[in-house]
Amino acid sequence: MKMTCIIVEDIQIAADFLKKFCEKSDLVDVKGHFLNVADALQFLDQCKPDLIFLDVEMPGANGFQLLDSLTYSPKIILTTSKTEYAFDAFQYNVNDYLKKPFTYRRFLESVQKVQGLDQPAPSLTATAAPPSIDIDFLFIKADDKLVRLRKDDILFMESMRDYVKFVTPGKTYITYSTLKSMEEKLGGPSFVKVHRSYIININKIDDIRGNTIYVQGNAIPVGKGHKEELAARLNIL
Repeated sequence: MKMTCIIVEDIQIAADFLKKFCEKSDLVDVKGHFLNVADALQFLDQCKPDLIFLDVEMPGANGFQLLDSLTYSPKIILTTSKTEYAFDAFQYNVNDYLKKPFTYRRFLESVQKVQGLDQPAPSLTATAAPPSIDIDFLFIKADDKLVRLRKDDILFMESMRDYVKFVTPGKTYITYSTLKSMEEKLGGPSFVKVHRSYIININKIDDIRGNTIYVQGNAIPVGKGHKEELAARLNIL
């Protein structure tokens, strides 16, 4: 069964692009497009679509102000060109975050996730997994490009629902992934999960006080279920 949706987007070409994806998917029925929050809220007073595709930056009120004004709880997919809103999206508990420009494949993953279908997109790689190679760097997709990170530069990683924040001494990166996936891909002796929301590089620990680890001025909590593993990994005299 199709979900009903509206598009709140002040750039017409972006709205048209999104509407075409909706029609192509045959999963959502677009009931309207609104160029600003005020007009969208007026429509939402009368109709209650299942899903809102919501831009953040618009003339007048922004997308988060629309969320503050809702009188019911639709599914929300944010659409924005800026990654800095990912944390706010997490705070508002939105269902997904599409960074412009996004592909049809990424759009489809998002809609299927919202509908609870969780159907994986067709694999673009061979079925056989490549041999495991211990390399000192990894690539993450951030700021609409693949960024090469040296493992030793990573201070810690923080879960933001469907996103992971990588913190390095000079910059923070946010990528679409899960902490569990990062834990599986990184491995090795340097990285340990100390909390359901944090993986740290133990080589970067400054000190530990009680149940808090300090890494270059960042206070990171230690979860009860992770204390034993952390203690086993540290060289305590």
